[in-house]
Amino acid sequence: MRLALLSDVHGNPIALDAVLADIRSQGGADAYWVLGDLVAIGYDPVTVLQRLVALPNVRFARGNTDRYVVTGERPDPTPQAAQADPSLVPRVVQVAGSFAWTQGYITATGWLDWLAQLPLEQRRTLPDGTRLLGVHAAPGCDDDPGLHPARSDAELQALLDGCGADLVCAGHTHWPLDRQVSGVRVVNLGSVSNPWAPDLRASYVLVEAGASGYRLQHRRVAYDRQAAIEAVQRSHHPGAEFLVGHMLGQFQPWWG
Repeated sequence: MRLALLSDVHGNPIALDAVLADIRSQGGADAYWVLGDLVAIGYDPVTVLQRLVALPNVRFARGNTDRYVVTGERPDPTPQAAQADPSLVPRVVQVAGSFAWTQGYITATGWLDWLAQLPLEQRRTLPDGTRLLGVHAAPGCDDDPGLHPARSDAELQALLDGCGADLVCAGHTHWPLDRQVSGVRVVNLGSVSNPWAPDLRASYVLVEAGASGYRLQHRRVAYDRQAAIEAVQRSHHPGAEFLVGHMLGQFQPWWG
């Protein structure tokens, strides 16, 4: 069986379509797991959801930004932090506007209740007995801290303790990872949309599994970033400046 795992689509159907085309070029997938951050920040969240729910044998996990859209919670910086440091005010305004825009879009098109029902994790035992866990950020958590290459083995071990899995796949940090920690293989899928520079191609993972074992492959897929940038600009998205900057590779991971 072949399982495709992807995360952090962030409302970017151009990047998603490129990934889905690459999966087809590899012989397709029997099942799909989509591990969170489906809609927020991007310019076309509904087209992304329509594409994803049409996939065969698809399962989902909740990402932190999915939760923000549903609950009204927001990422840092907080308004209280901006009161203490007025230089943060533009960022607070941009974040608030971006999530409000997405929440309105999702609500008006009837997807909010669907988004609210996303589970925290997915589990499956592969044919060889490998216990697979899929989450957004880390076992038991859809938000920071996440799994990324800058973390030490000890830090990763603390996040994996008690996970009850042999293979843990996550997204959230947009930074691919594949490491063995105390008998657990920990894999970060990267990001379909908004990966970190210098490699701005979309990233996802294919798992081919059989009775004798499994093989995991990280895939990188080029997509038409200029078309995505132009779509952002046409959308009048309140976070357009941030989105375009990310697509141009102008930001670096805050933990790097």
